Amino acid sequence: MPSLPVERVVLIAELRESHAGLRLLDEGAVRGMRESLVRHGQLMAVAAYRPRGPDALEVVDGFKRLRAARALGWVLLRVRVLPLDGPEAKAAIGILNHGRGLSELEEAWLVRSLYRDDGLTQPQIGHILGRHKSWVSRRLLLAEGLDDSVQADVRLGLLAASTAAMVARLPRCNQLAAAEGVIKRGLTKYQAERLVTEVLARPAEEREAALDDALACELRCFGPTRGKTRPAERTAAQWLMADVATLTRICARLQARLLERPLMALGEPAARLAAGGLAGLGPVLTALGRAIERALAGDHHVEDSCRA
Repeated sequence: MPSLPVERVVLIAELRESHAGLRLLDEGAVRGMRESLVRHGQLMAVAAYRPRGPDALEVVDGFKRLRAARALGWVLLRVRVLPLDGPEAKAAIGILNHGRGLSELEEAWLVRSLYRDDGLTQPQIGHILGRHKSWVSRRLLLAEGLDDSVQADVRLGLLAASTAAMVARLPRCNQLAAAEGVIKRGLTKYQAERLVTEVLARPAEEREAALDDALACELRCFGPTRGKTRPAERTAAQWLMADVATLTRICARLQARLLERPLMALGEPAARLAAGGLAGLGPVLTALGRAIERALAGDHHVEDSCRA
């Protein structure tokens, strides 16, 4: 007879979230969960399993609850310990959220992780998730066919996961331009679908030009947008904001890669090289942080002068 999940109170320090990269955890959702914990307490237990070897528990459901509790300074959480291990435990992310919670892109990330990191075949993934092999194939195609920068936009909350899945229908070489156009013009999912459909209706050699044309006629074809035609030359402020947007995108993509798998999974030579690069990045980011603090401090000084 299979063992049943055991619910108990656990120190938050004992909980790990190595699989958090498979979920979308935007700050707004965590903030809402924090408010719920303050108002109602913990209504549902976090789900976790105990990997072979480590004493810590690995969370598979309840990442927002865990992060909200940490932000509130809580020490303990109720945890339902699942009698699972390995790929079956990771698959619980999809099983526990079946019919709710997971976006199509999150399902795709889970399938890719089971396929690439755990070495399961597509039929095996379908079996443990209770899905048809065609569903597994479509999700894997989405995760591996969608441009990394577009996926980073979703993690940042700049692009809806459903819209990203729509953009994924385009050739990879067109996806980034399409996503940037959708974000800048504030297109709805329906408008993004029309854009993608129009571009795909053109021959392959004409699609890049078709995308440029469709995005250029933003008001006429796709309704209200967030801005007019850009000026031919950028101002200093526009260059600054463009750099901020680029850096934010790159940082999100790097964070997603670091969450996706440990460095040692790259192999020893590549891991050593990556570790050196990350170590060198630390001082650069520290210096940038100080420059940002100085700039913001100067901005507050200007505001105070204006009020005076």
